[in-house]
Amino acid sequence: MKRIGLISDTHSYFDSSIPKYFKDVDEIWHAGDIGSMEVIEQLELIAPVKAVWGNIDGGSFRNKFEEDLRFECEGVDVFMTHIGGYPGRYNKRVRNILQSNPPRLYICGHSHILKVMPDKELGLIHMNPGAAGIIGYHRMKTLLRFTCDEGKIDQLEVVELGLRGAIKK
Repeated sequence: MKRIGLISDTHSYFDSSIPKYFKDVDEIWHAGDIGSMEVIEQLELIAPVKAVWGNIDGGSFRNKFEEDLRFECEGVDVFMTHIGGYPGRYNKRVRNILQSNPPRLYICGHSHILKVMPDKELGLIHMNPGAAGIIGYHRMKTLLRFTCDEGKIDQLEVVELGLRGAIKK
């Protein structure tokens, strides 16, 4: 079993409460719009990080990370990208990938809207952890925690870090 911390859209902001919520995770996955390498460095102090670049992430991010990641976690086939949409509203590029070889878990960011939902047609779970940064129109900073174990996704938790305008010192 692996405990996963899922985060997205930090936009160079590292909330001081993230270590508290990710202290027991085995891996942290960042679904893009990282904003600064300092965010990755802070996350790596907690646990190993897998990440994709987002639309605000420039050259250094695109040299270090991929646009798409496909990997296996404890028997769960995972596909992660930044911009992709959600069931019934995938963008064309991601829809083609998902339809040709559906993963068990599809993760994206970009919208700043926390969403976890099944795609019954493709037999997958879609997760978007919302946004953990302070840039954007979201009200609440959010992230997700869950486990992958023997091909199953379990123990899903939504974590609210606080209002976007409330910066913790």
